[in-house]
Amino acid sequence: MIRQAHTRHQTLLLTQRDVAALVDVRVAIRVVREAFKAMARGEATMPSKVYLTLPHDSDFRAMPAYLQHPAACGMKWVNVHPHNPAHGLPTVMAMILLNDPVTGIPLAVMDGLLITKLRTAAAAAVAADVLARRDSRTVGLIGCGAQADAQLLALAAVRRISHVKVWGFRRGEAARFAQRMRRQMPRVVFEPVTSIERCVRGVDILVTITPSHRPLVKRAWVAPGTHINAIGADAPGKQELDPKILQAATVVVDEIEQALHGGEINVAISRGQFHRRDIHATLGKILIGRSRGRRTRQEITIFDSTGLAIHDIALAAEVFRRAVQRGMGKRLKFFSR
Repeated sequence: MIRQAHTRHQTLLLTQRDVAALVDVRVAIRVVREAFKAMARGEATMPSKVYLTLPHDSDFRAMPAYLQHPAACGMKWVNVHPHNPAHGLPTVMAMILLNDPVTGIPLAVMDGLLITKLRTAAAAAVAADVLARRDSRTVGLIGCGAQADAQLLALAAVRRISHVKVWGFRRGEAARFAQRMRRQMPRVVFEPVTSIERCVRGVDILVTITPSHRPLVKRAWVAPGTHINAIGADAPGKQELDPKILQAATVVVDEIEQALHGGEINVAISRGQFHRRDIHATLGKILIGRSRGRRTRQEITIFDSTGLAIHDIALAAEVFRRAVQRGMGKRLKFFSR
């Protein structure tokens, strides 16, 4: 259990810089894998996301969760404001409140943006580890925004990546991203491409991380044996894949209800092009051996990632434990008797 015996009833404040010093993508992969298993065993509670819709296509999302072992609970409060770059601000920002499950005392308030980035990439890496072919080497990356570098670094932790194709919405974006990533992954060949089709054809693993509301990837481009991490669709109406790809693939989701309402499958579900019964399994069920992962070299597999609060809280709890051990962060007492 997370306790705060060192500073009774105080709350630890942790910045993004603190979080970055305490955990990395490999730690996130380990924590997220165990959280998936806990969910599949019924050892976690995660109510549905609550959306607060605002003008100008903006919204807030409240994401609470509770994990039994090690005991942790809390909530992520995350916003999506598409027009923020014009104000010099990130499109997405987030804070995490971590509480003691026994007393309710707020143990920590911390940056949730880096945690979101790490746990999203970690979940995709865990999925690729059980769904992508073991000899997968080539990655296609559609979208090269804030999540893209973490996605590649996480994949490189579970597969020996040698070649990455990159496509971006804006002119020159893919080339700039490739140049930056060559410094972090010097043994990998980065190839900026000018079309989505070129990015998709011939890759072993395809990662889609865009906010698209229309299909970007056509069925004809996807080769047998490809694994797809569909990351971008995280709200109703979003989609990145031709529904025909869903129909031809083995579809694994992070959580069924969230996927039905806001994942890659949500539009196809609403139009009768895909059905709940067509979902192969949750990733957690595969990890604990209740369902099978990849069955043949030729099958197309898809991981529909919506983003789970239980991963945020599990990783936040790990950050908190490490911060206490190292004496990091600032302490504040909110409550007095």
